[in-house]
Amino acid sequence: MPIPTRRPFVHAAPSATAVVRLAGAVAGAILVAAGPAALAQAVSAPPPAATAAPPSLDEVRRAMGIPSTDALRGQQDAVGFASTAAQMKAVWDLAAAPPAPHGFGAAAAPGIAGLIAPHDDYLYAGRVMRRALPLVTAKTVVLIGVFHRYRKFGVRDALVFDAYPAWRSPDGPIAVSPLRDEILAALPAGDAVRSAAMHDSEHSLEAIAYWLKHADPVVEIIPVIVPAMGFERMEELAARLGDALAASMEKRAWRLGKDVAIVISTDGVHYGPDFKFVPYGDGGIEAYSKAVAADEALLTGPLAGPVSGDGVRALYAAFVDPVQPDTYRLTWCGRFSVPLGLLTLSRVMQATEHRTPVGTPLAYATSVGLPELAVRELGMGETAPANLYHFVGLPAAAYR
Repeated sequence: MPIPTRRPFVHAAPSATAVVRLAGAVAGAILVAAGPAALAQAVSAPPPAATAAPPSLDEVRRAMGIPSTDALRGQQDAVGFASTAAQMKAVWDLAAAPPAPHGFGAAAAPGIAGLIAPHDDYLYAGRVMRRALPLVTAKTVVLIGVFHRYRKFGVRDALVFDAYPAWRSPDGPIAVSPLRDEILAALPAGDAVRSAAMHDSEHSLEAIAYWLKHADPVVEIIPVIVPAMGFERMEELAARLGDALAASMEKRAWRLGKDVAIVISTDGVHYGPDFKFVPYGDGGIEAYSKAVAADEALLTGPLAGPVSGDGVRALYAAFVDPVQPDTYRLTWCGRFSVPLGLLTLSRVMQATEHRTPVGTPLAYATSVGLPELAVRELGMGETAPANLYHFVGLPAAAYR
């Protein structure tokens, strides 16, 4: 029987038992439900120590779709993401058309303080991004992203900032906010690394930044990518990052949602033999249904409701082994960006508004669950296949 690709799929609402809020329950919902084999095949990463020299700036730039200059960060992926104004407009328009991604109730109003959004190729993720990213209306956006290649660069336990005054986008340069340098100056030595090469190697923030620029031509960004770290170190960094951001906001009488927002980049489950993650079997409809249910249980469980330290700790333990953070339990590439971003958002909101952010699931799709956007004729395409034996989850959640 041929493998269906990009076929529509009817999402079932997760059961009450799928809504998990403690680390053991979260990990159990994802792994134990598939039996002992699922626990045995948790994805182990190579040892974290880098044995080879990290990629040089010249090497990284040669591999970019549109190489950076010293004055302008370029574009890592010019295949999966728009690189011209015409492409971006077409993606924006196409992504608003049916069919819609799976929703979770009433749509959120614009002006949100925080957001989780995917960064997969636009032909797969565009509909979820279109539903989520226009809700961000603040002029200054802190982008907290995945650092996929942290092992190659031999970095961990630190926040990675860029060194550019602006980023390229299909609609023109995106200014980097002067708050970046204020935040860096406020952080203790060892908390942050500043590297053009590391940011040039990463695609998880440019994917989101282009949508923000298209929606608001004067948006400014503060890009941060997050390598591996233990949870206690993550709490320390999020607290100091949140305090530094809150201090810069208070000097200007800025508020979350109105003036500043935090957008966290992640894709959901990466399922299939190529990803070395097959707790429900190599693939097919049954495996797909269970993987989707597990992702949606995270959106309606630990990613929903008031953000708490215990809840974020549970989420972290669902994504990785807390003792060996390089070992996946669930293959969300934002296994570090999501918990750090939520802790930072909570710290800023507590400091500036004396309250706790509350999460609402917005949308979910997968790279195989909806028809792809018709962007191939525009010169865009996919960077990876999509079928029932190789698919990626595309989650979105809003925070107020």
